Order: sequence, then structure tokens, then C-alpha cells
Amino acid sequence: MSEIIHAGELVGDNRAAPVAKVRLVKMADFGVGDKPTLAISLVTAVVILAAWWLVSRLGVVPHLFLPRPDEVLRQVGNIYRDGYAGASLADHVSASLFRIVVAALIAIAAGIPLGLLMGLNRWAKGVLDTPIEFYWPLPPLSYLPLMIIWLGIGETSKITLLVLAMFAPICLSAQAGVRSLPLERVNAARALGASRLQLFFHIVMPSALPEILTGIRIALGVGWGTLVAAELIASTRGIGYMIMSASQFLATDVVFVGIGIIAICAFAFGALVRAAEALLVPWKGKL
Repeated sequence: MSEIIHAGELVGDNRAAPVAKVRLVKMADFGVGDKPTLAISLVTAVVILAAWWLVSRLGVVPHLFLPRPDEVLRQVGNIYRDGYAGASLADHVSASLFRIVVAALIAIAAGIPLGLLMGLNRWAKGVLDTPIEFYWPLPPLSYLPLMIIWLGIGETSKITLLVLAMFAPICLSAQAGVRSLPLERVNAARALGASRLQLFFHIVMPSALPEILTGIRIALGVGWGTLVAAELIASTRGIGYMIMSASQFLATDVVFVGIGIIAICAFAFGALVRAAEALLVPWKGKL
């Protein structure tokens, strides 16, 4: 009769069998993995700043077109203290933030429900897909004149331009999130007796949420890129207006200040969305 081994003991023999040492094998990472990249990013930023300073210092590019980093920083202090183009720095930043936040809220409030509806209903997809796909590839400057003709030169035309720029990526990402939902998960929920409402809130929304948040990040990037065009419409306040006004007088250092402010604001908005992803979809990229 064969002997049976239980917990390191040999049945039928009084001698204790040696217990094998268990070794945990870590799975090999794929792609970036979980290793931090902050140090690499900081070194890259330092290298870029050093190259910028060296090129401008050596005069490889004329000073009129490429001021030194320290001159740009000094100009930040001047604009903060004295303002620029008839408004303070706070006025310019707050005007741009108001436009981008209002437009983002409208685009999110309209884009997510319509995108989910397009993913769930073929009639909604058939009706809405054509106009969205028609205008989505167009650059915002192409329909900027229409905004002026239809809506005038007030805040409405600027915010509408930003909404149109941000709506499509949010709507299409919500639709893609629904269409990427595994059918097995839906059938399993139905087999357990889930109602349509439970199916939507417990299966569809959690599955589509990662795609939706990715679409919001893309839309915010598109929105900040469109901001300069939006603030071309008879503006007297805004970061985009400050950049365009400075470019007319070849004030390159002020242009760099405006670009830097937009980059910082866009990074902050992206960080907020990444924090929302960590809170709402902690399983993203781990399944």
C-alpha cells in the first residue's frame, strides 16, 4: 500500500520527512510595471532646462526668439506685480479657468449620458454617430467664425467652442466603454436575476468608467489646446489672450509665461483625473 504524505510527515514511518522550503516566484513585469518613474522625469526636466539655458546663453537662437529661463522667471514676477494688457495675472488665470471649467462640466454632463446611450441603443448610435464623427476631426479654428456669427463675441461663443472641442472625446469614450463590456459578465448578472437598473449601475457603469475617465483626460487636453483659439474672440482677459497679445509685440518671454501657466493648469487638471481614477477604478490595469 502506498504511503501518503501529510504536512511533512510520512505515514507508516515514525521518522519526520524534511519539509521543503517554499519559494515565492515573482511574476515578471510587462511594460512599465509598478516601478516609479518620478526620478527619470525630474532628470529629464533638468536636462531640458539646462539645454534651454545653454542654447540661449550661447546665442544659437537669437535672444528675441528664445529668452533665457531666468528671464522668463523674472517676467513672471513682473506680470504678477504689474499685470499685463490691462489686467492682473489673477484676472487672466481666473477668466481662463472659468471658461474651461464651465465648458468641461457641460461636456461631461452631455457627453457621458449620450455616449452610454449610443453604446446601449443602436438607434441612438445611428442618429448621433454621423454628426459627431463629422465635426470631431475638424480643428476648432475652422468653426470659430460660425461661433462668432451665431453667438456673438461674448462668453457664450467661447464656452461653446470649448464644449464642442471636449464633447466628442468624452462621448466616444463612454460609448467605447460600453461596447468593450464582456458579454459573459452581462449574462452572469442576468442569470442571477439582476434587473435592468441593477445591470446598468453594477455592471455597465463600472466597466465603462475607466474609458470615461480616460476620455475626460483627453478632452481636458483638447480643451486647453483650444483655449487660445477661444480667447481670440474679442477677449480682454485670459491666458490665451495674454499670449496672443504678447506675440503681436514679440514679447517672447511673456509668451513663455503664458505657455507655462497653461501647462501647469493642464497638469493639475490631469492630476485630479488621475486621483479620481485611483479612487473610483483602483482595479484599472490590474485585471
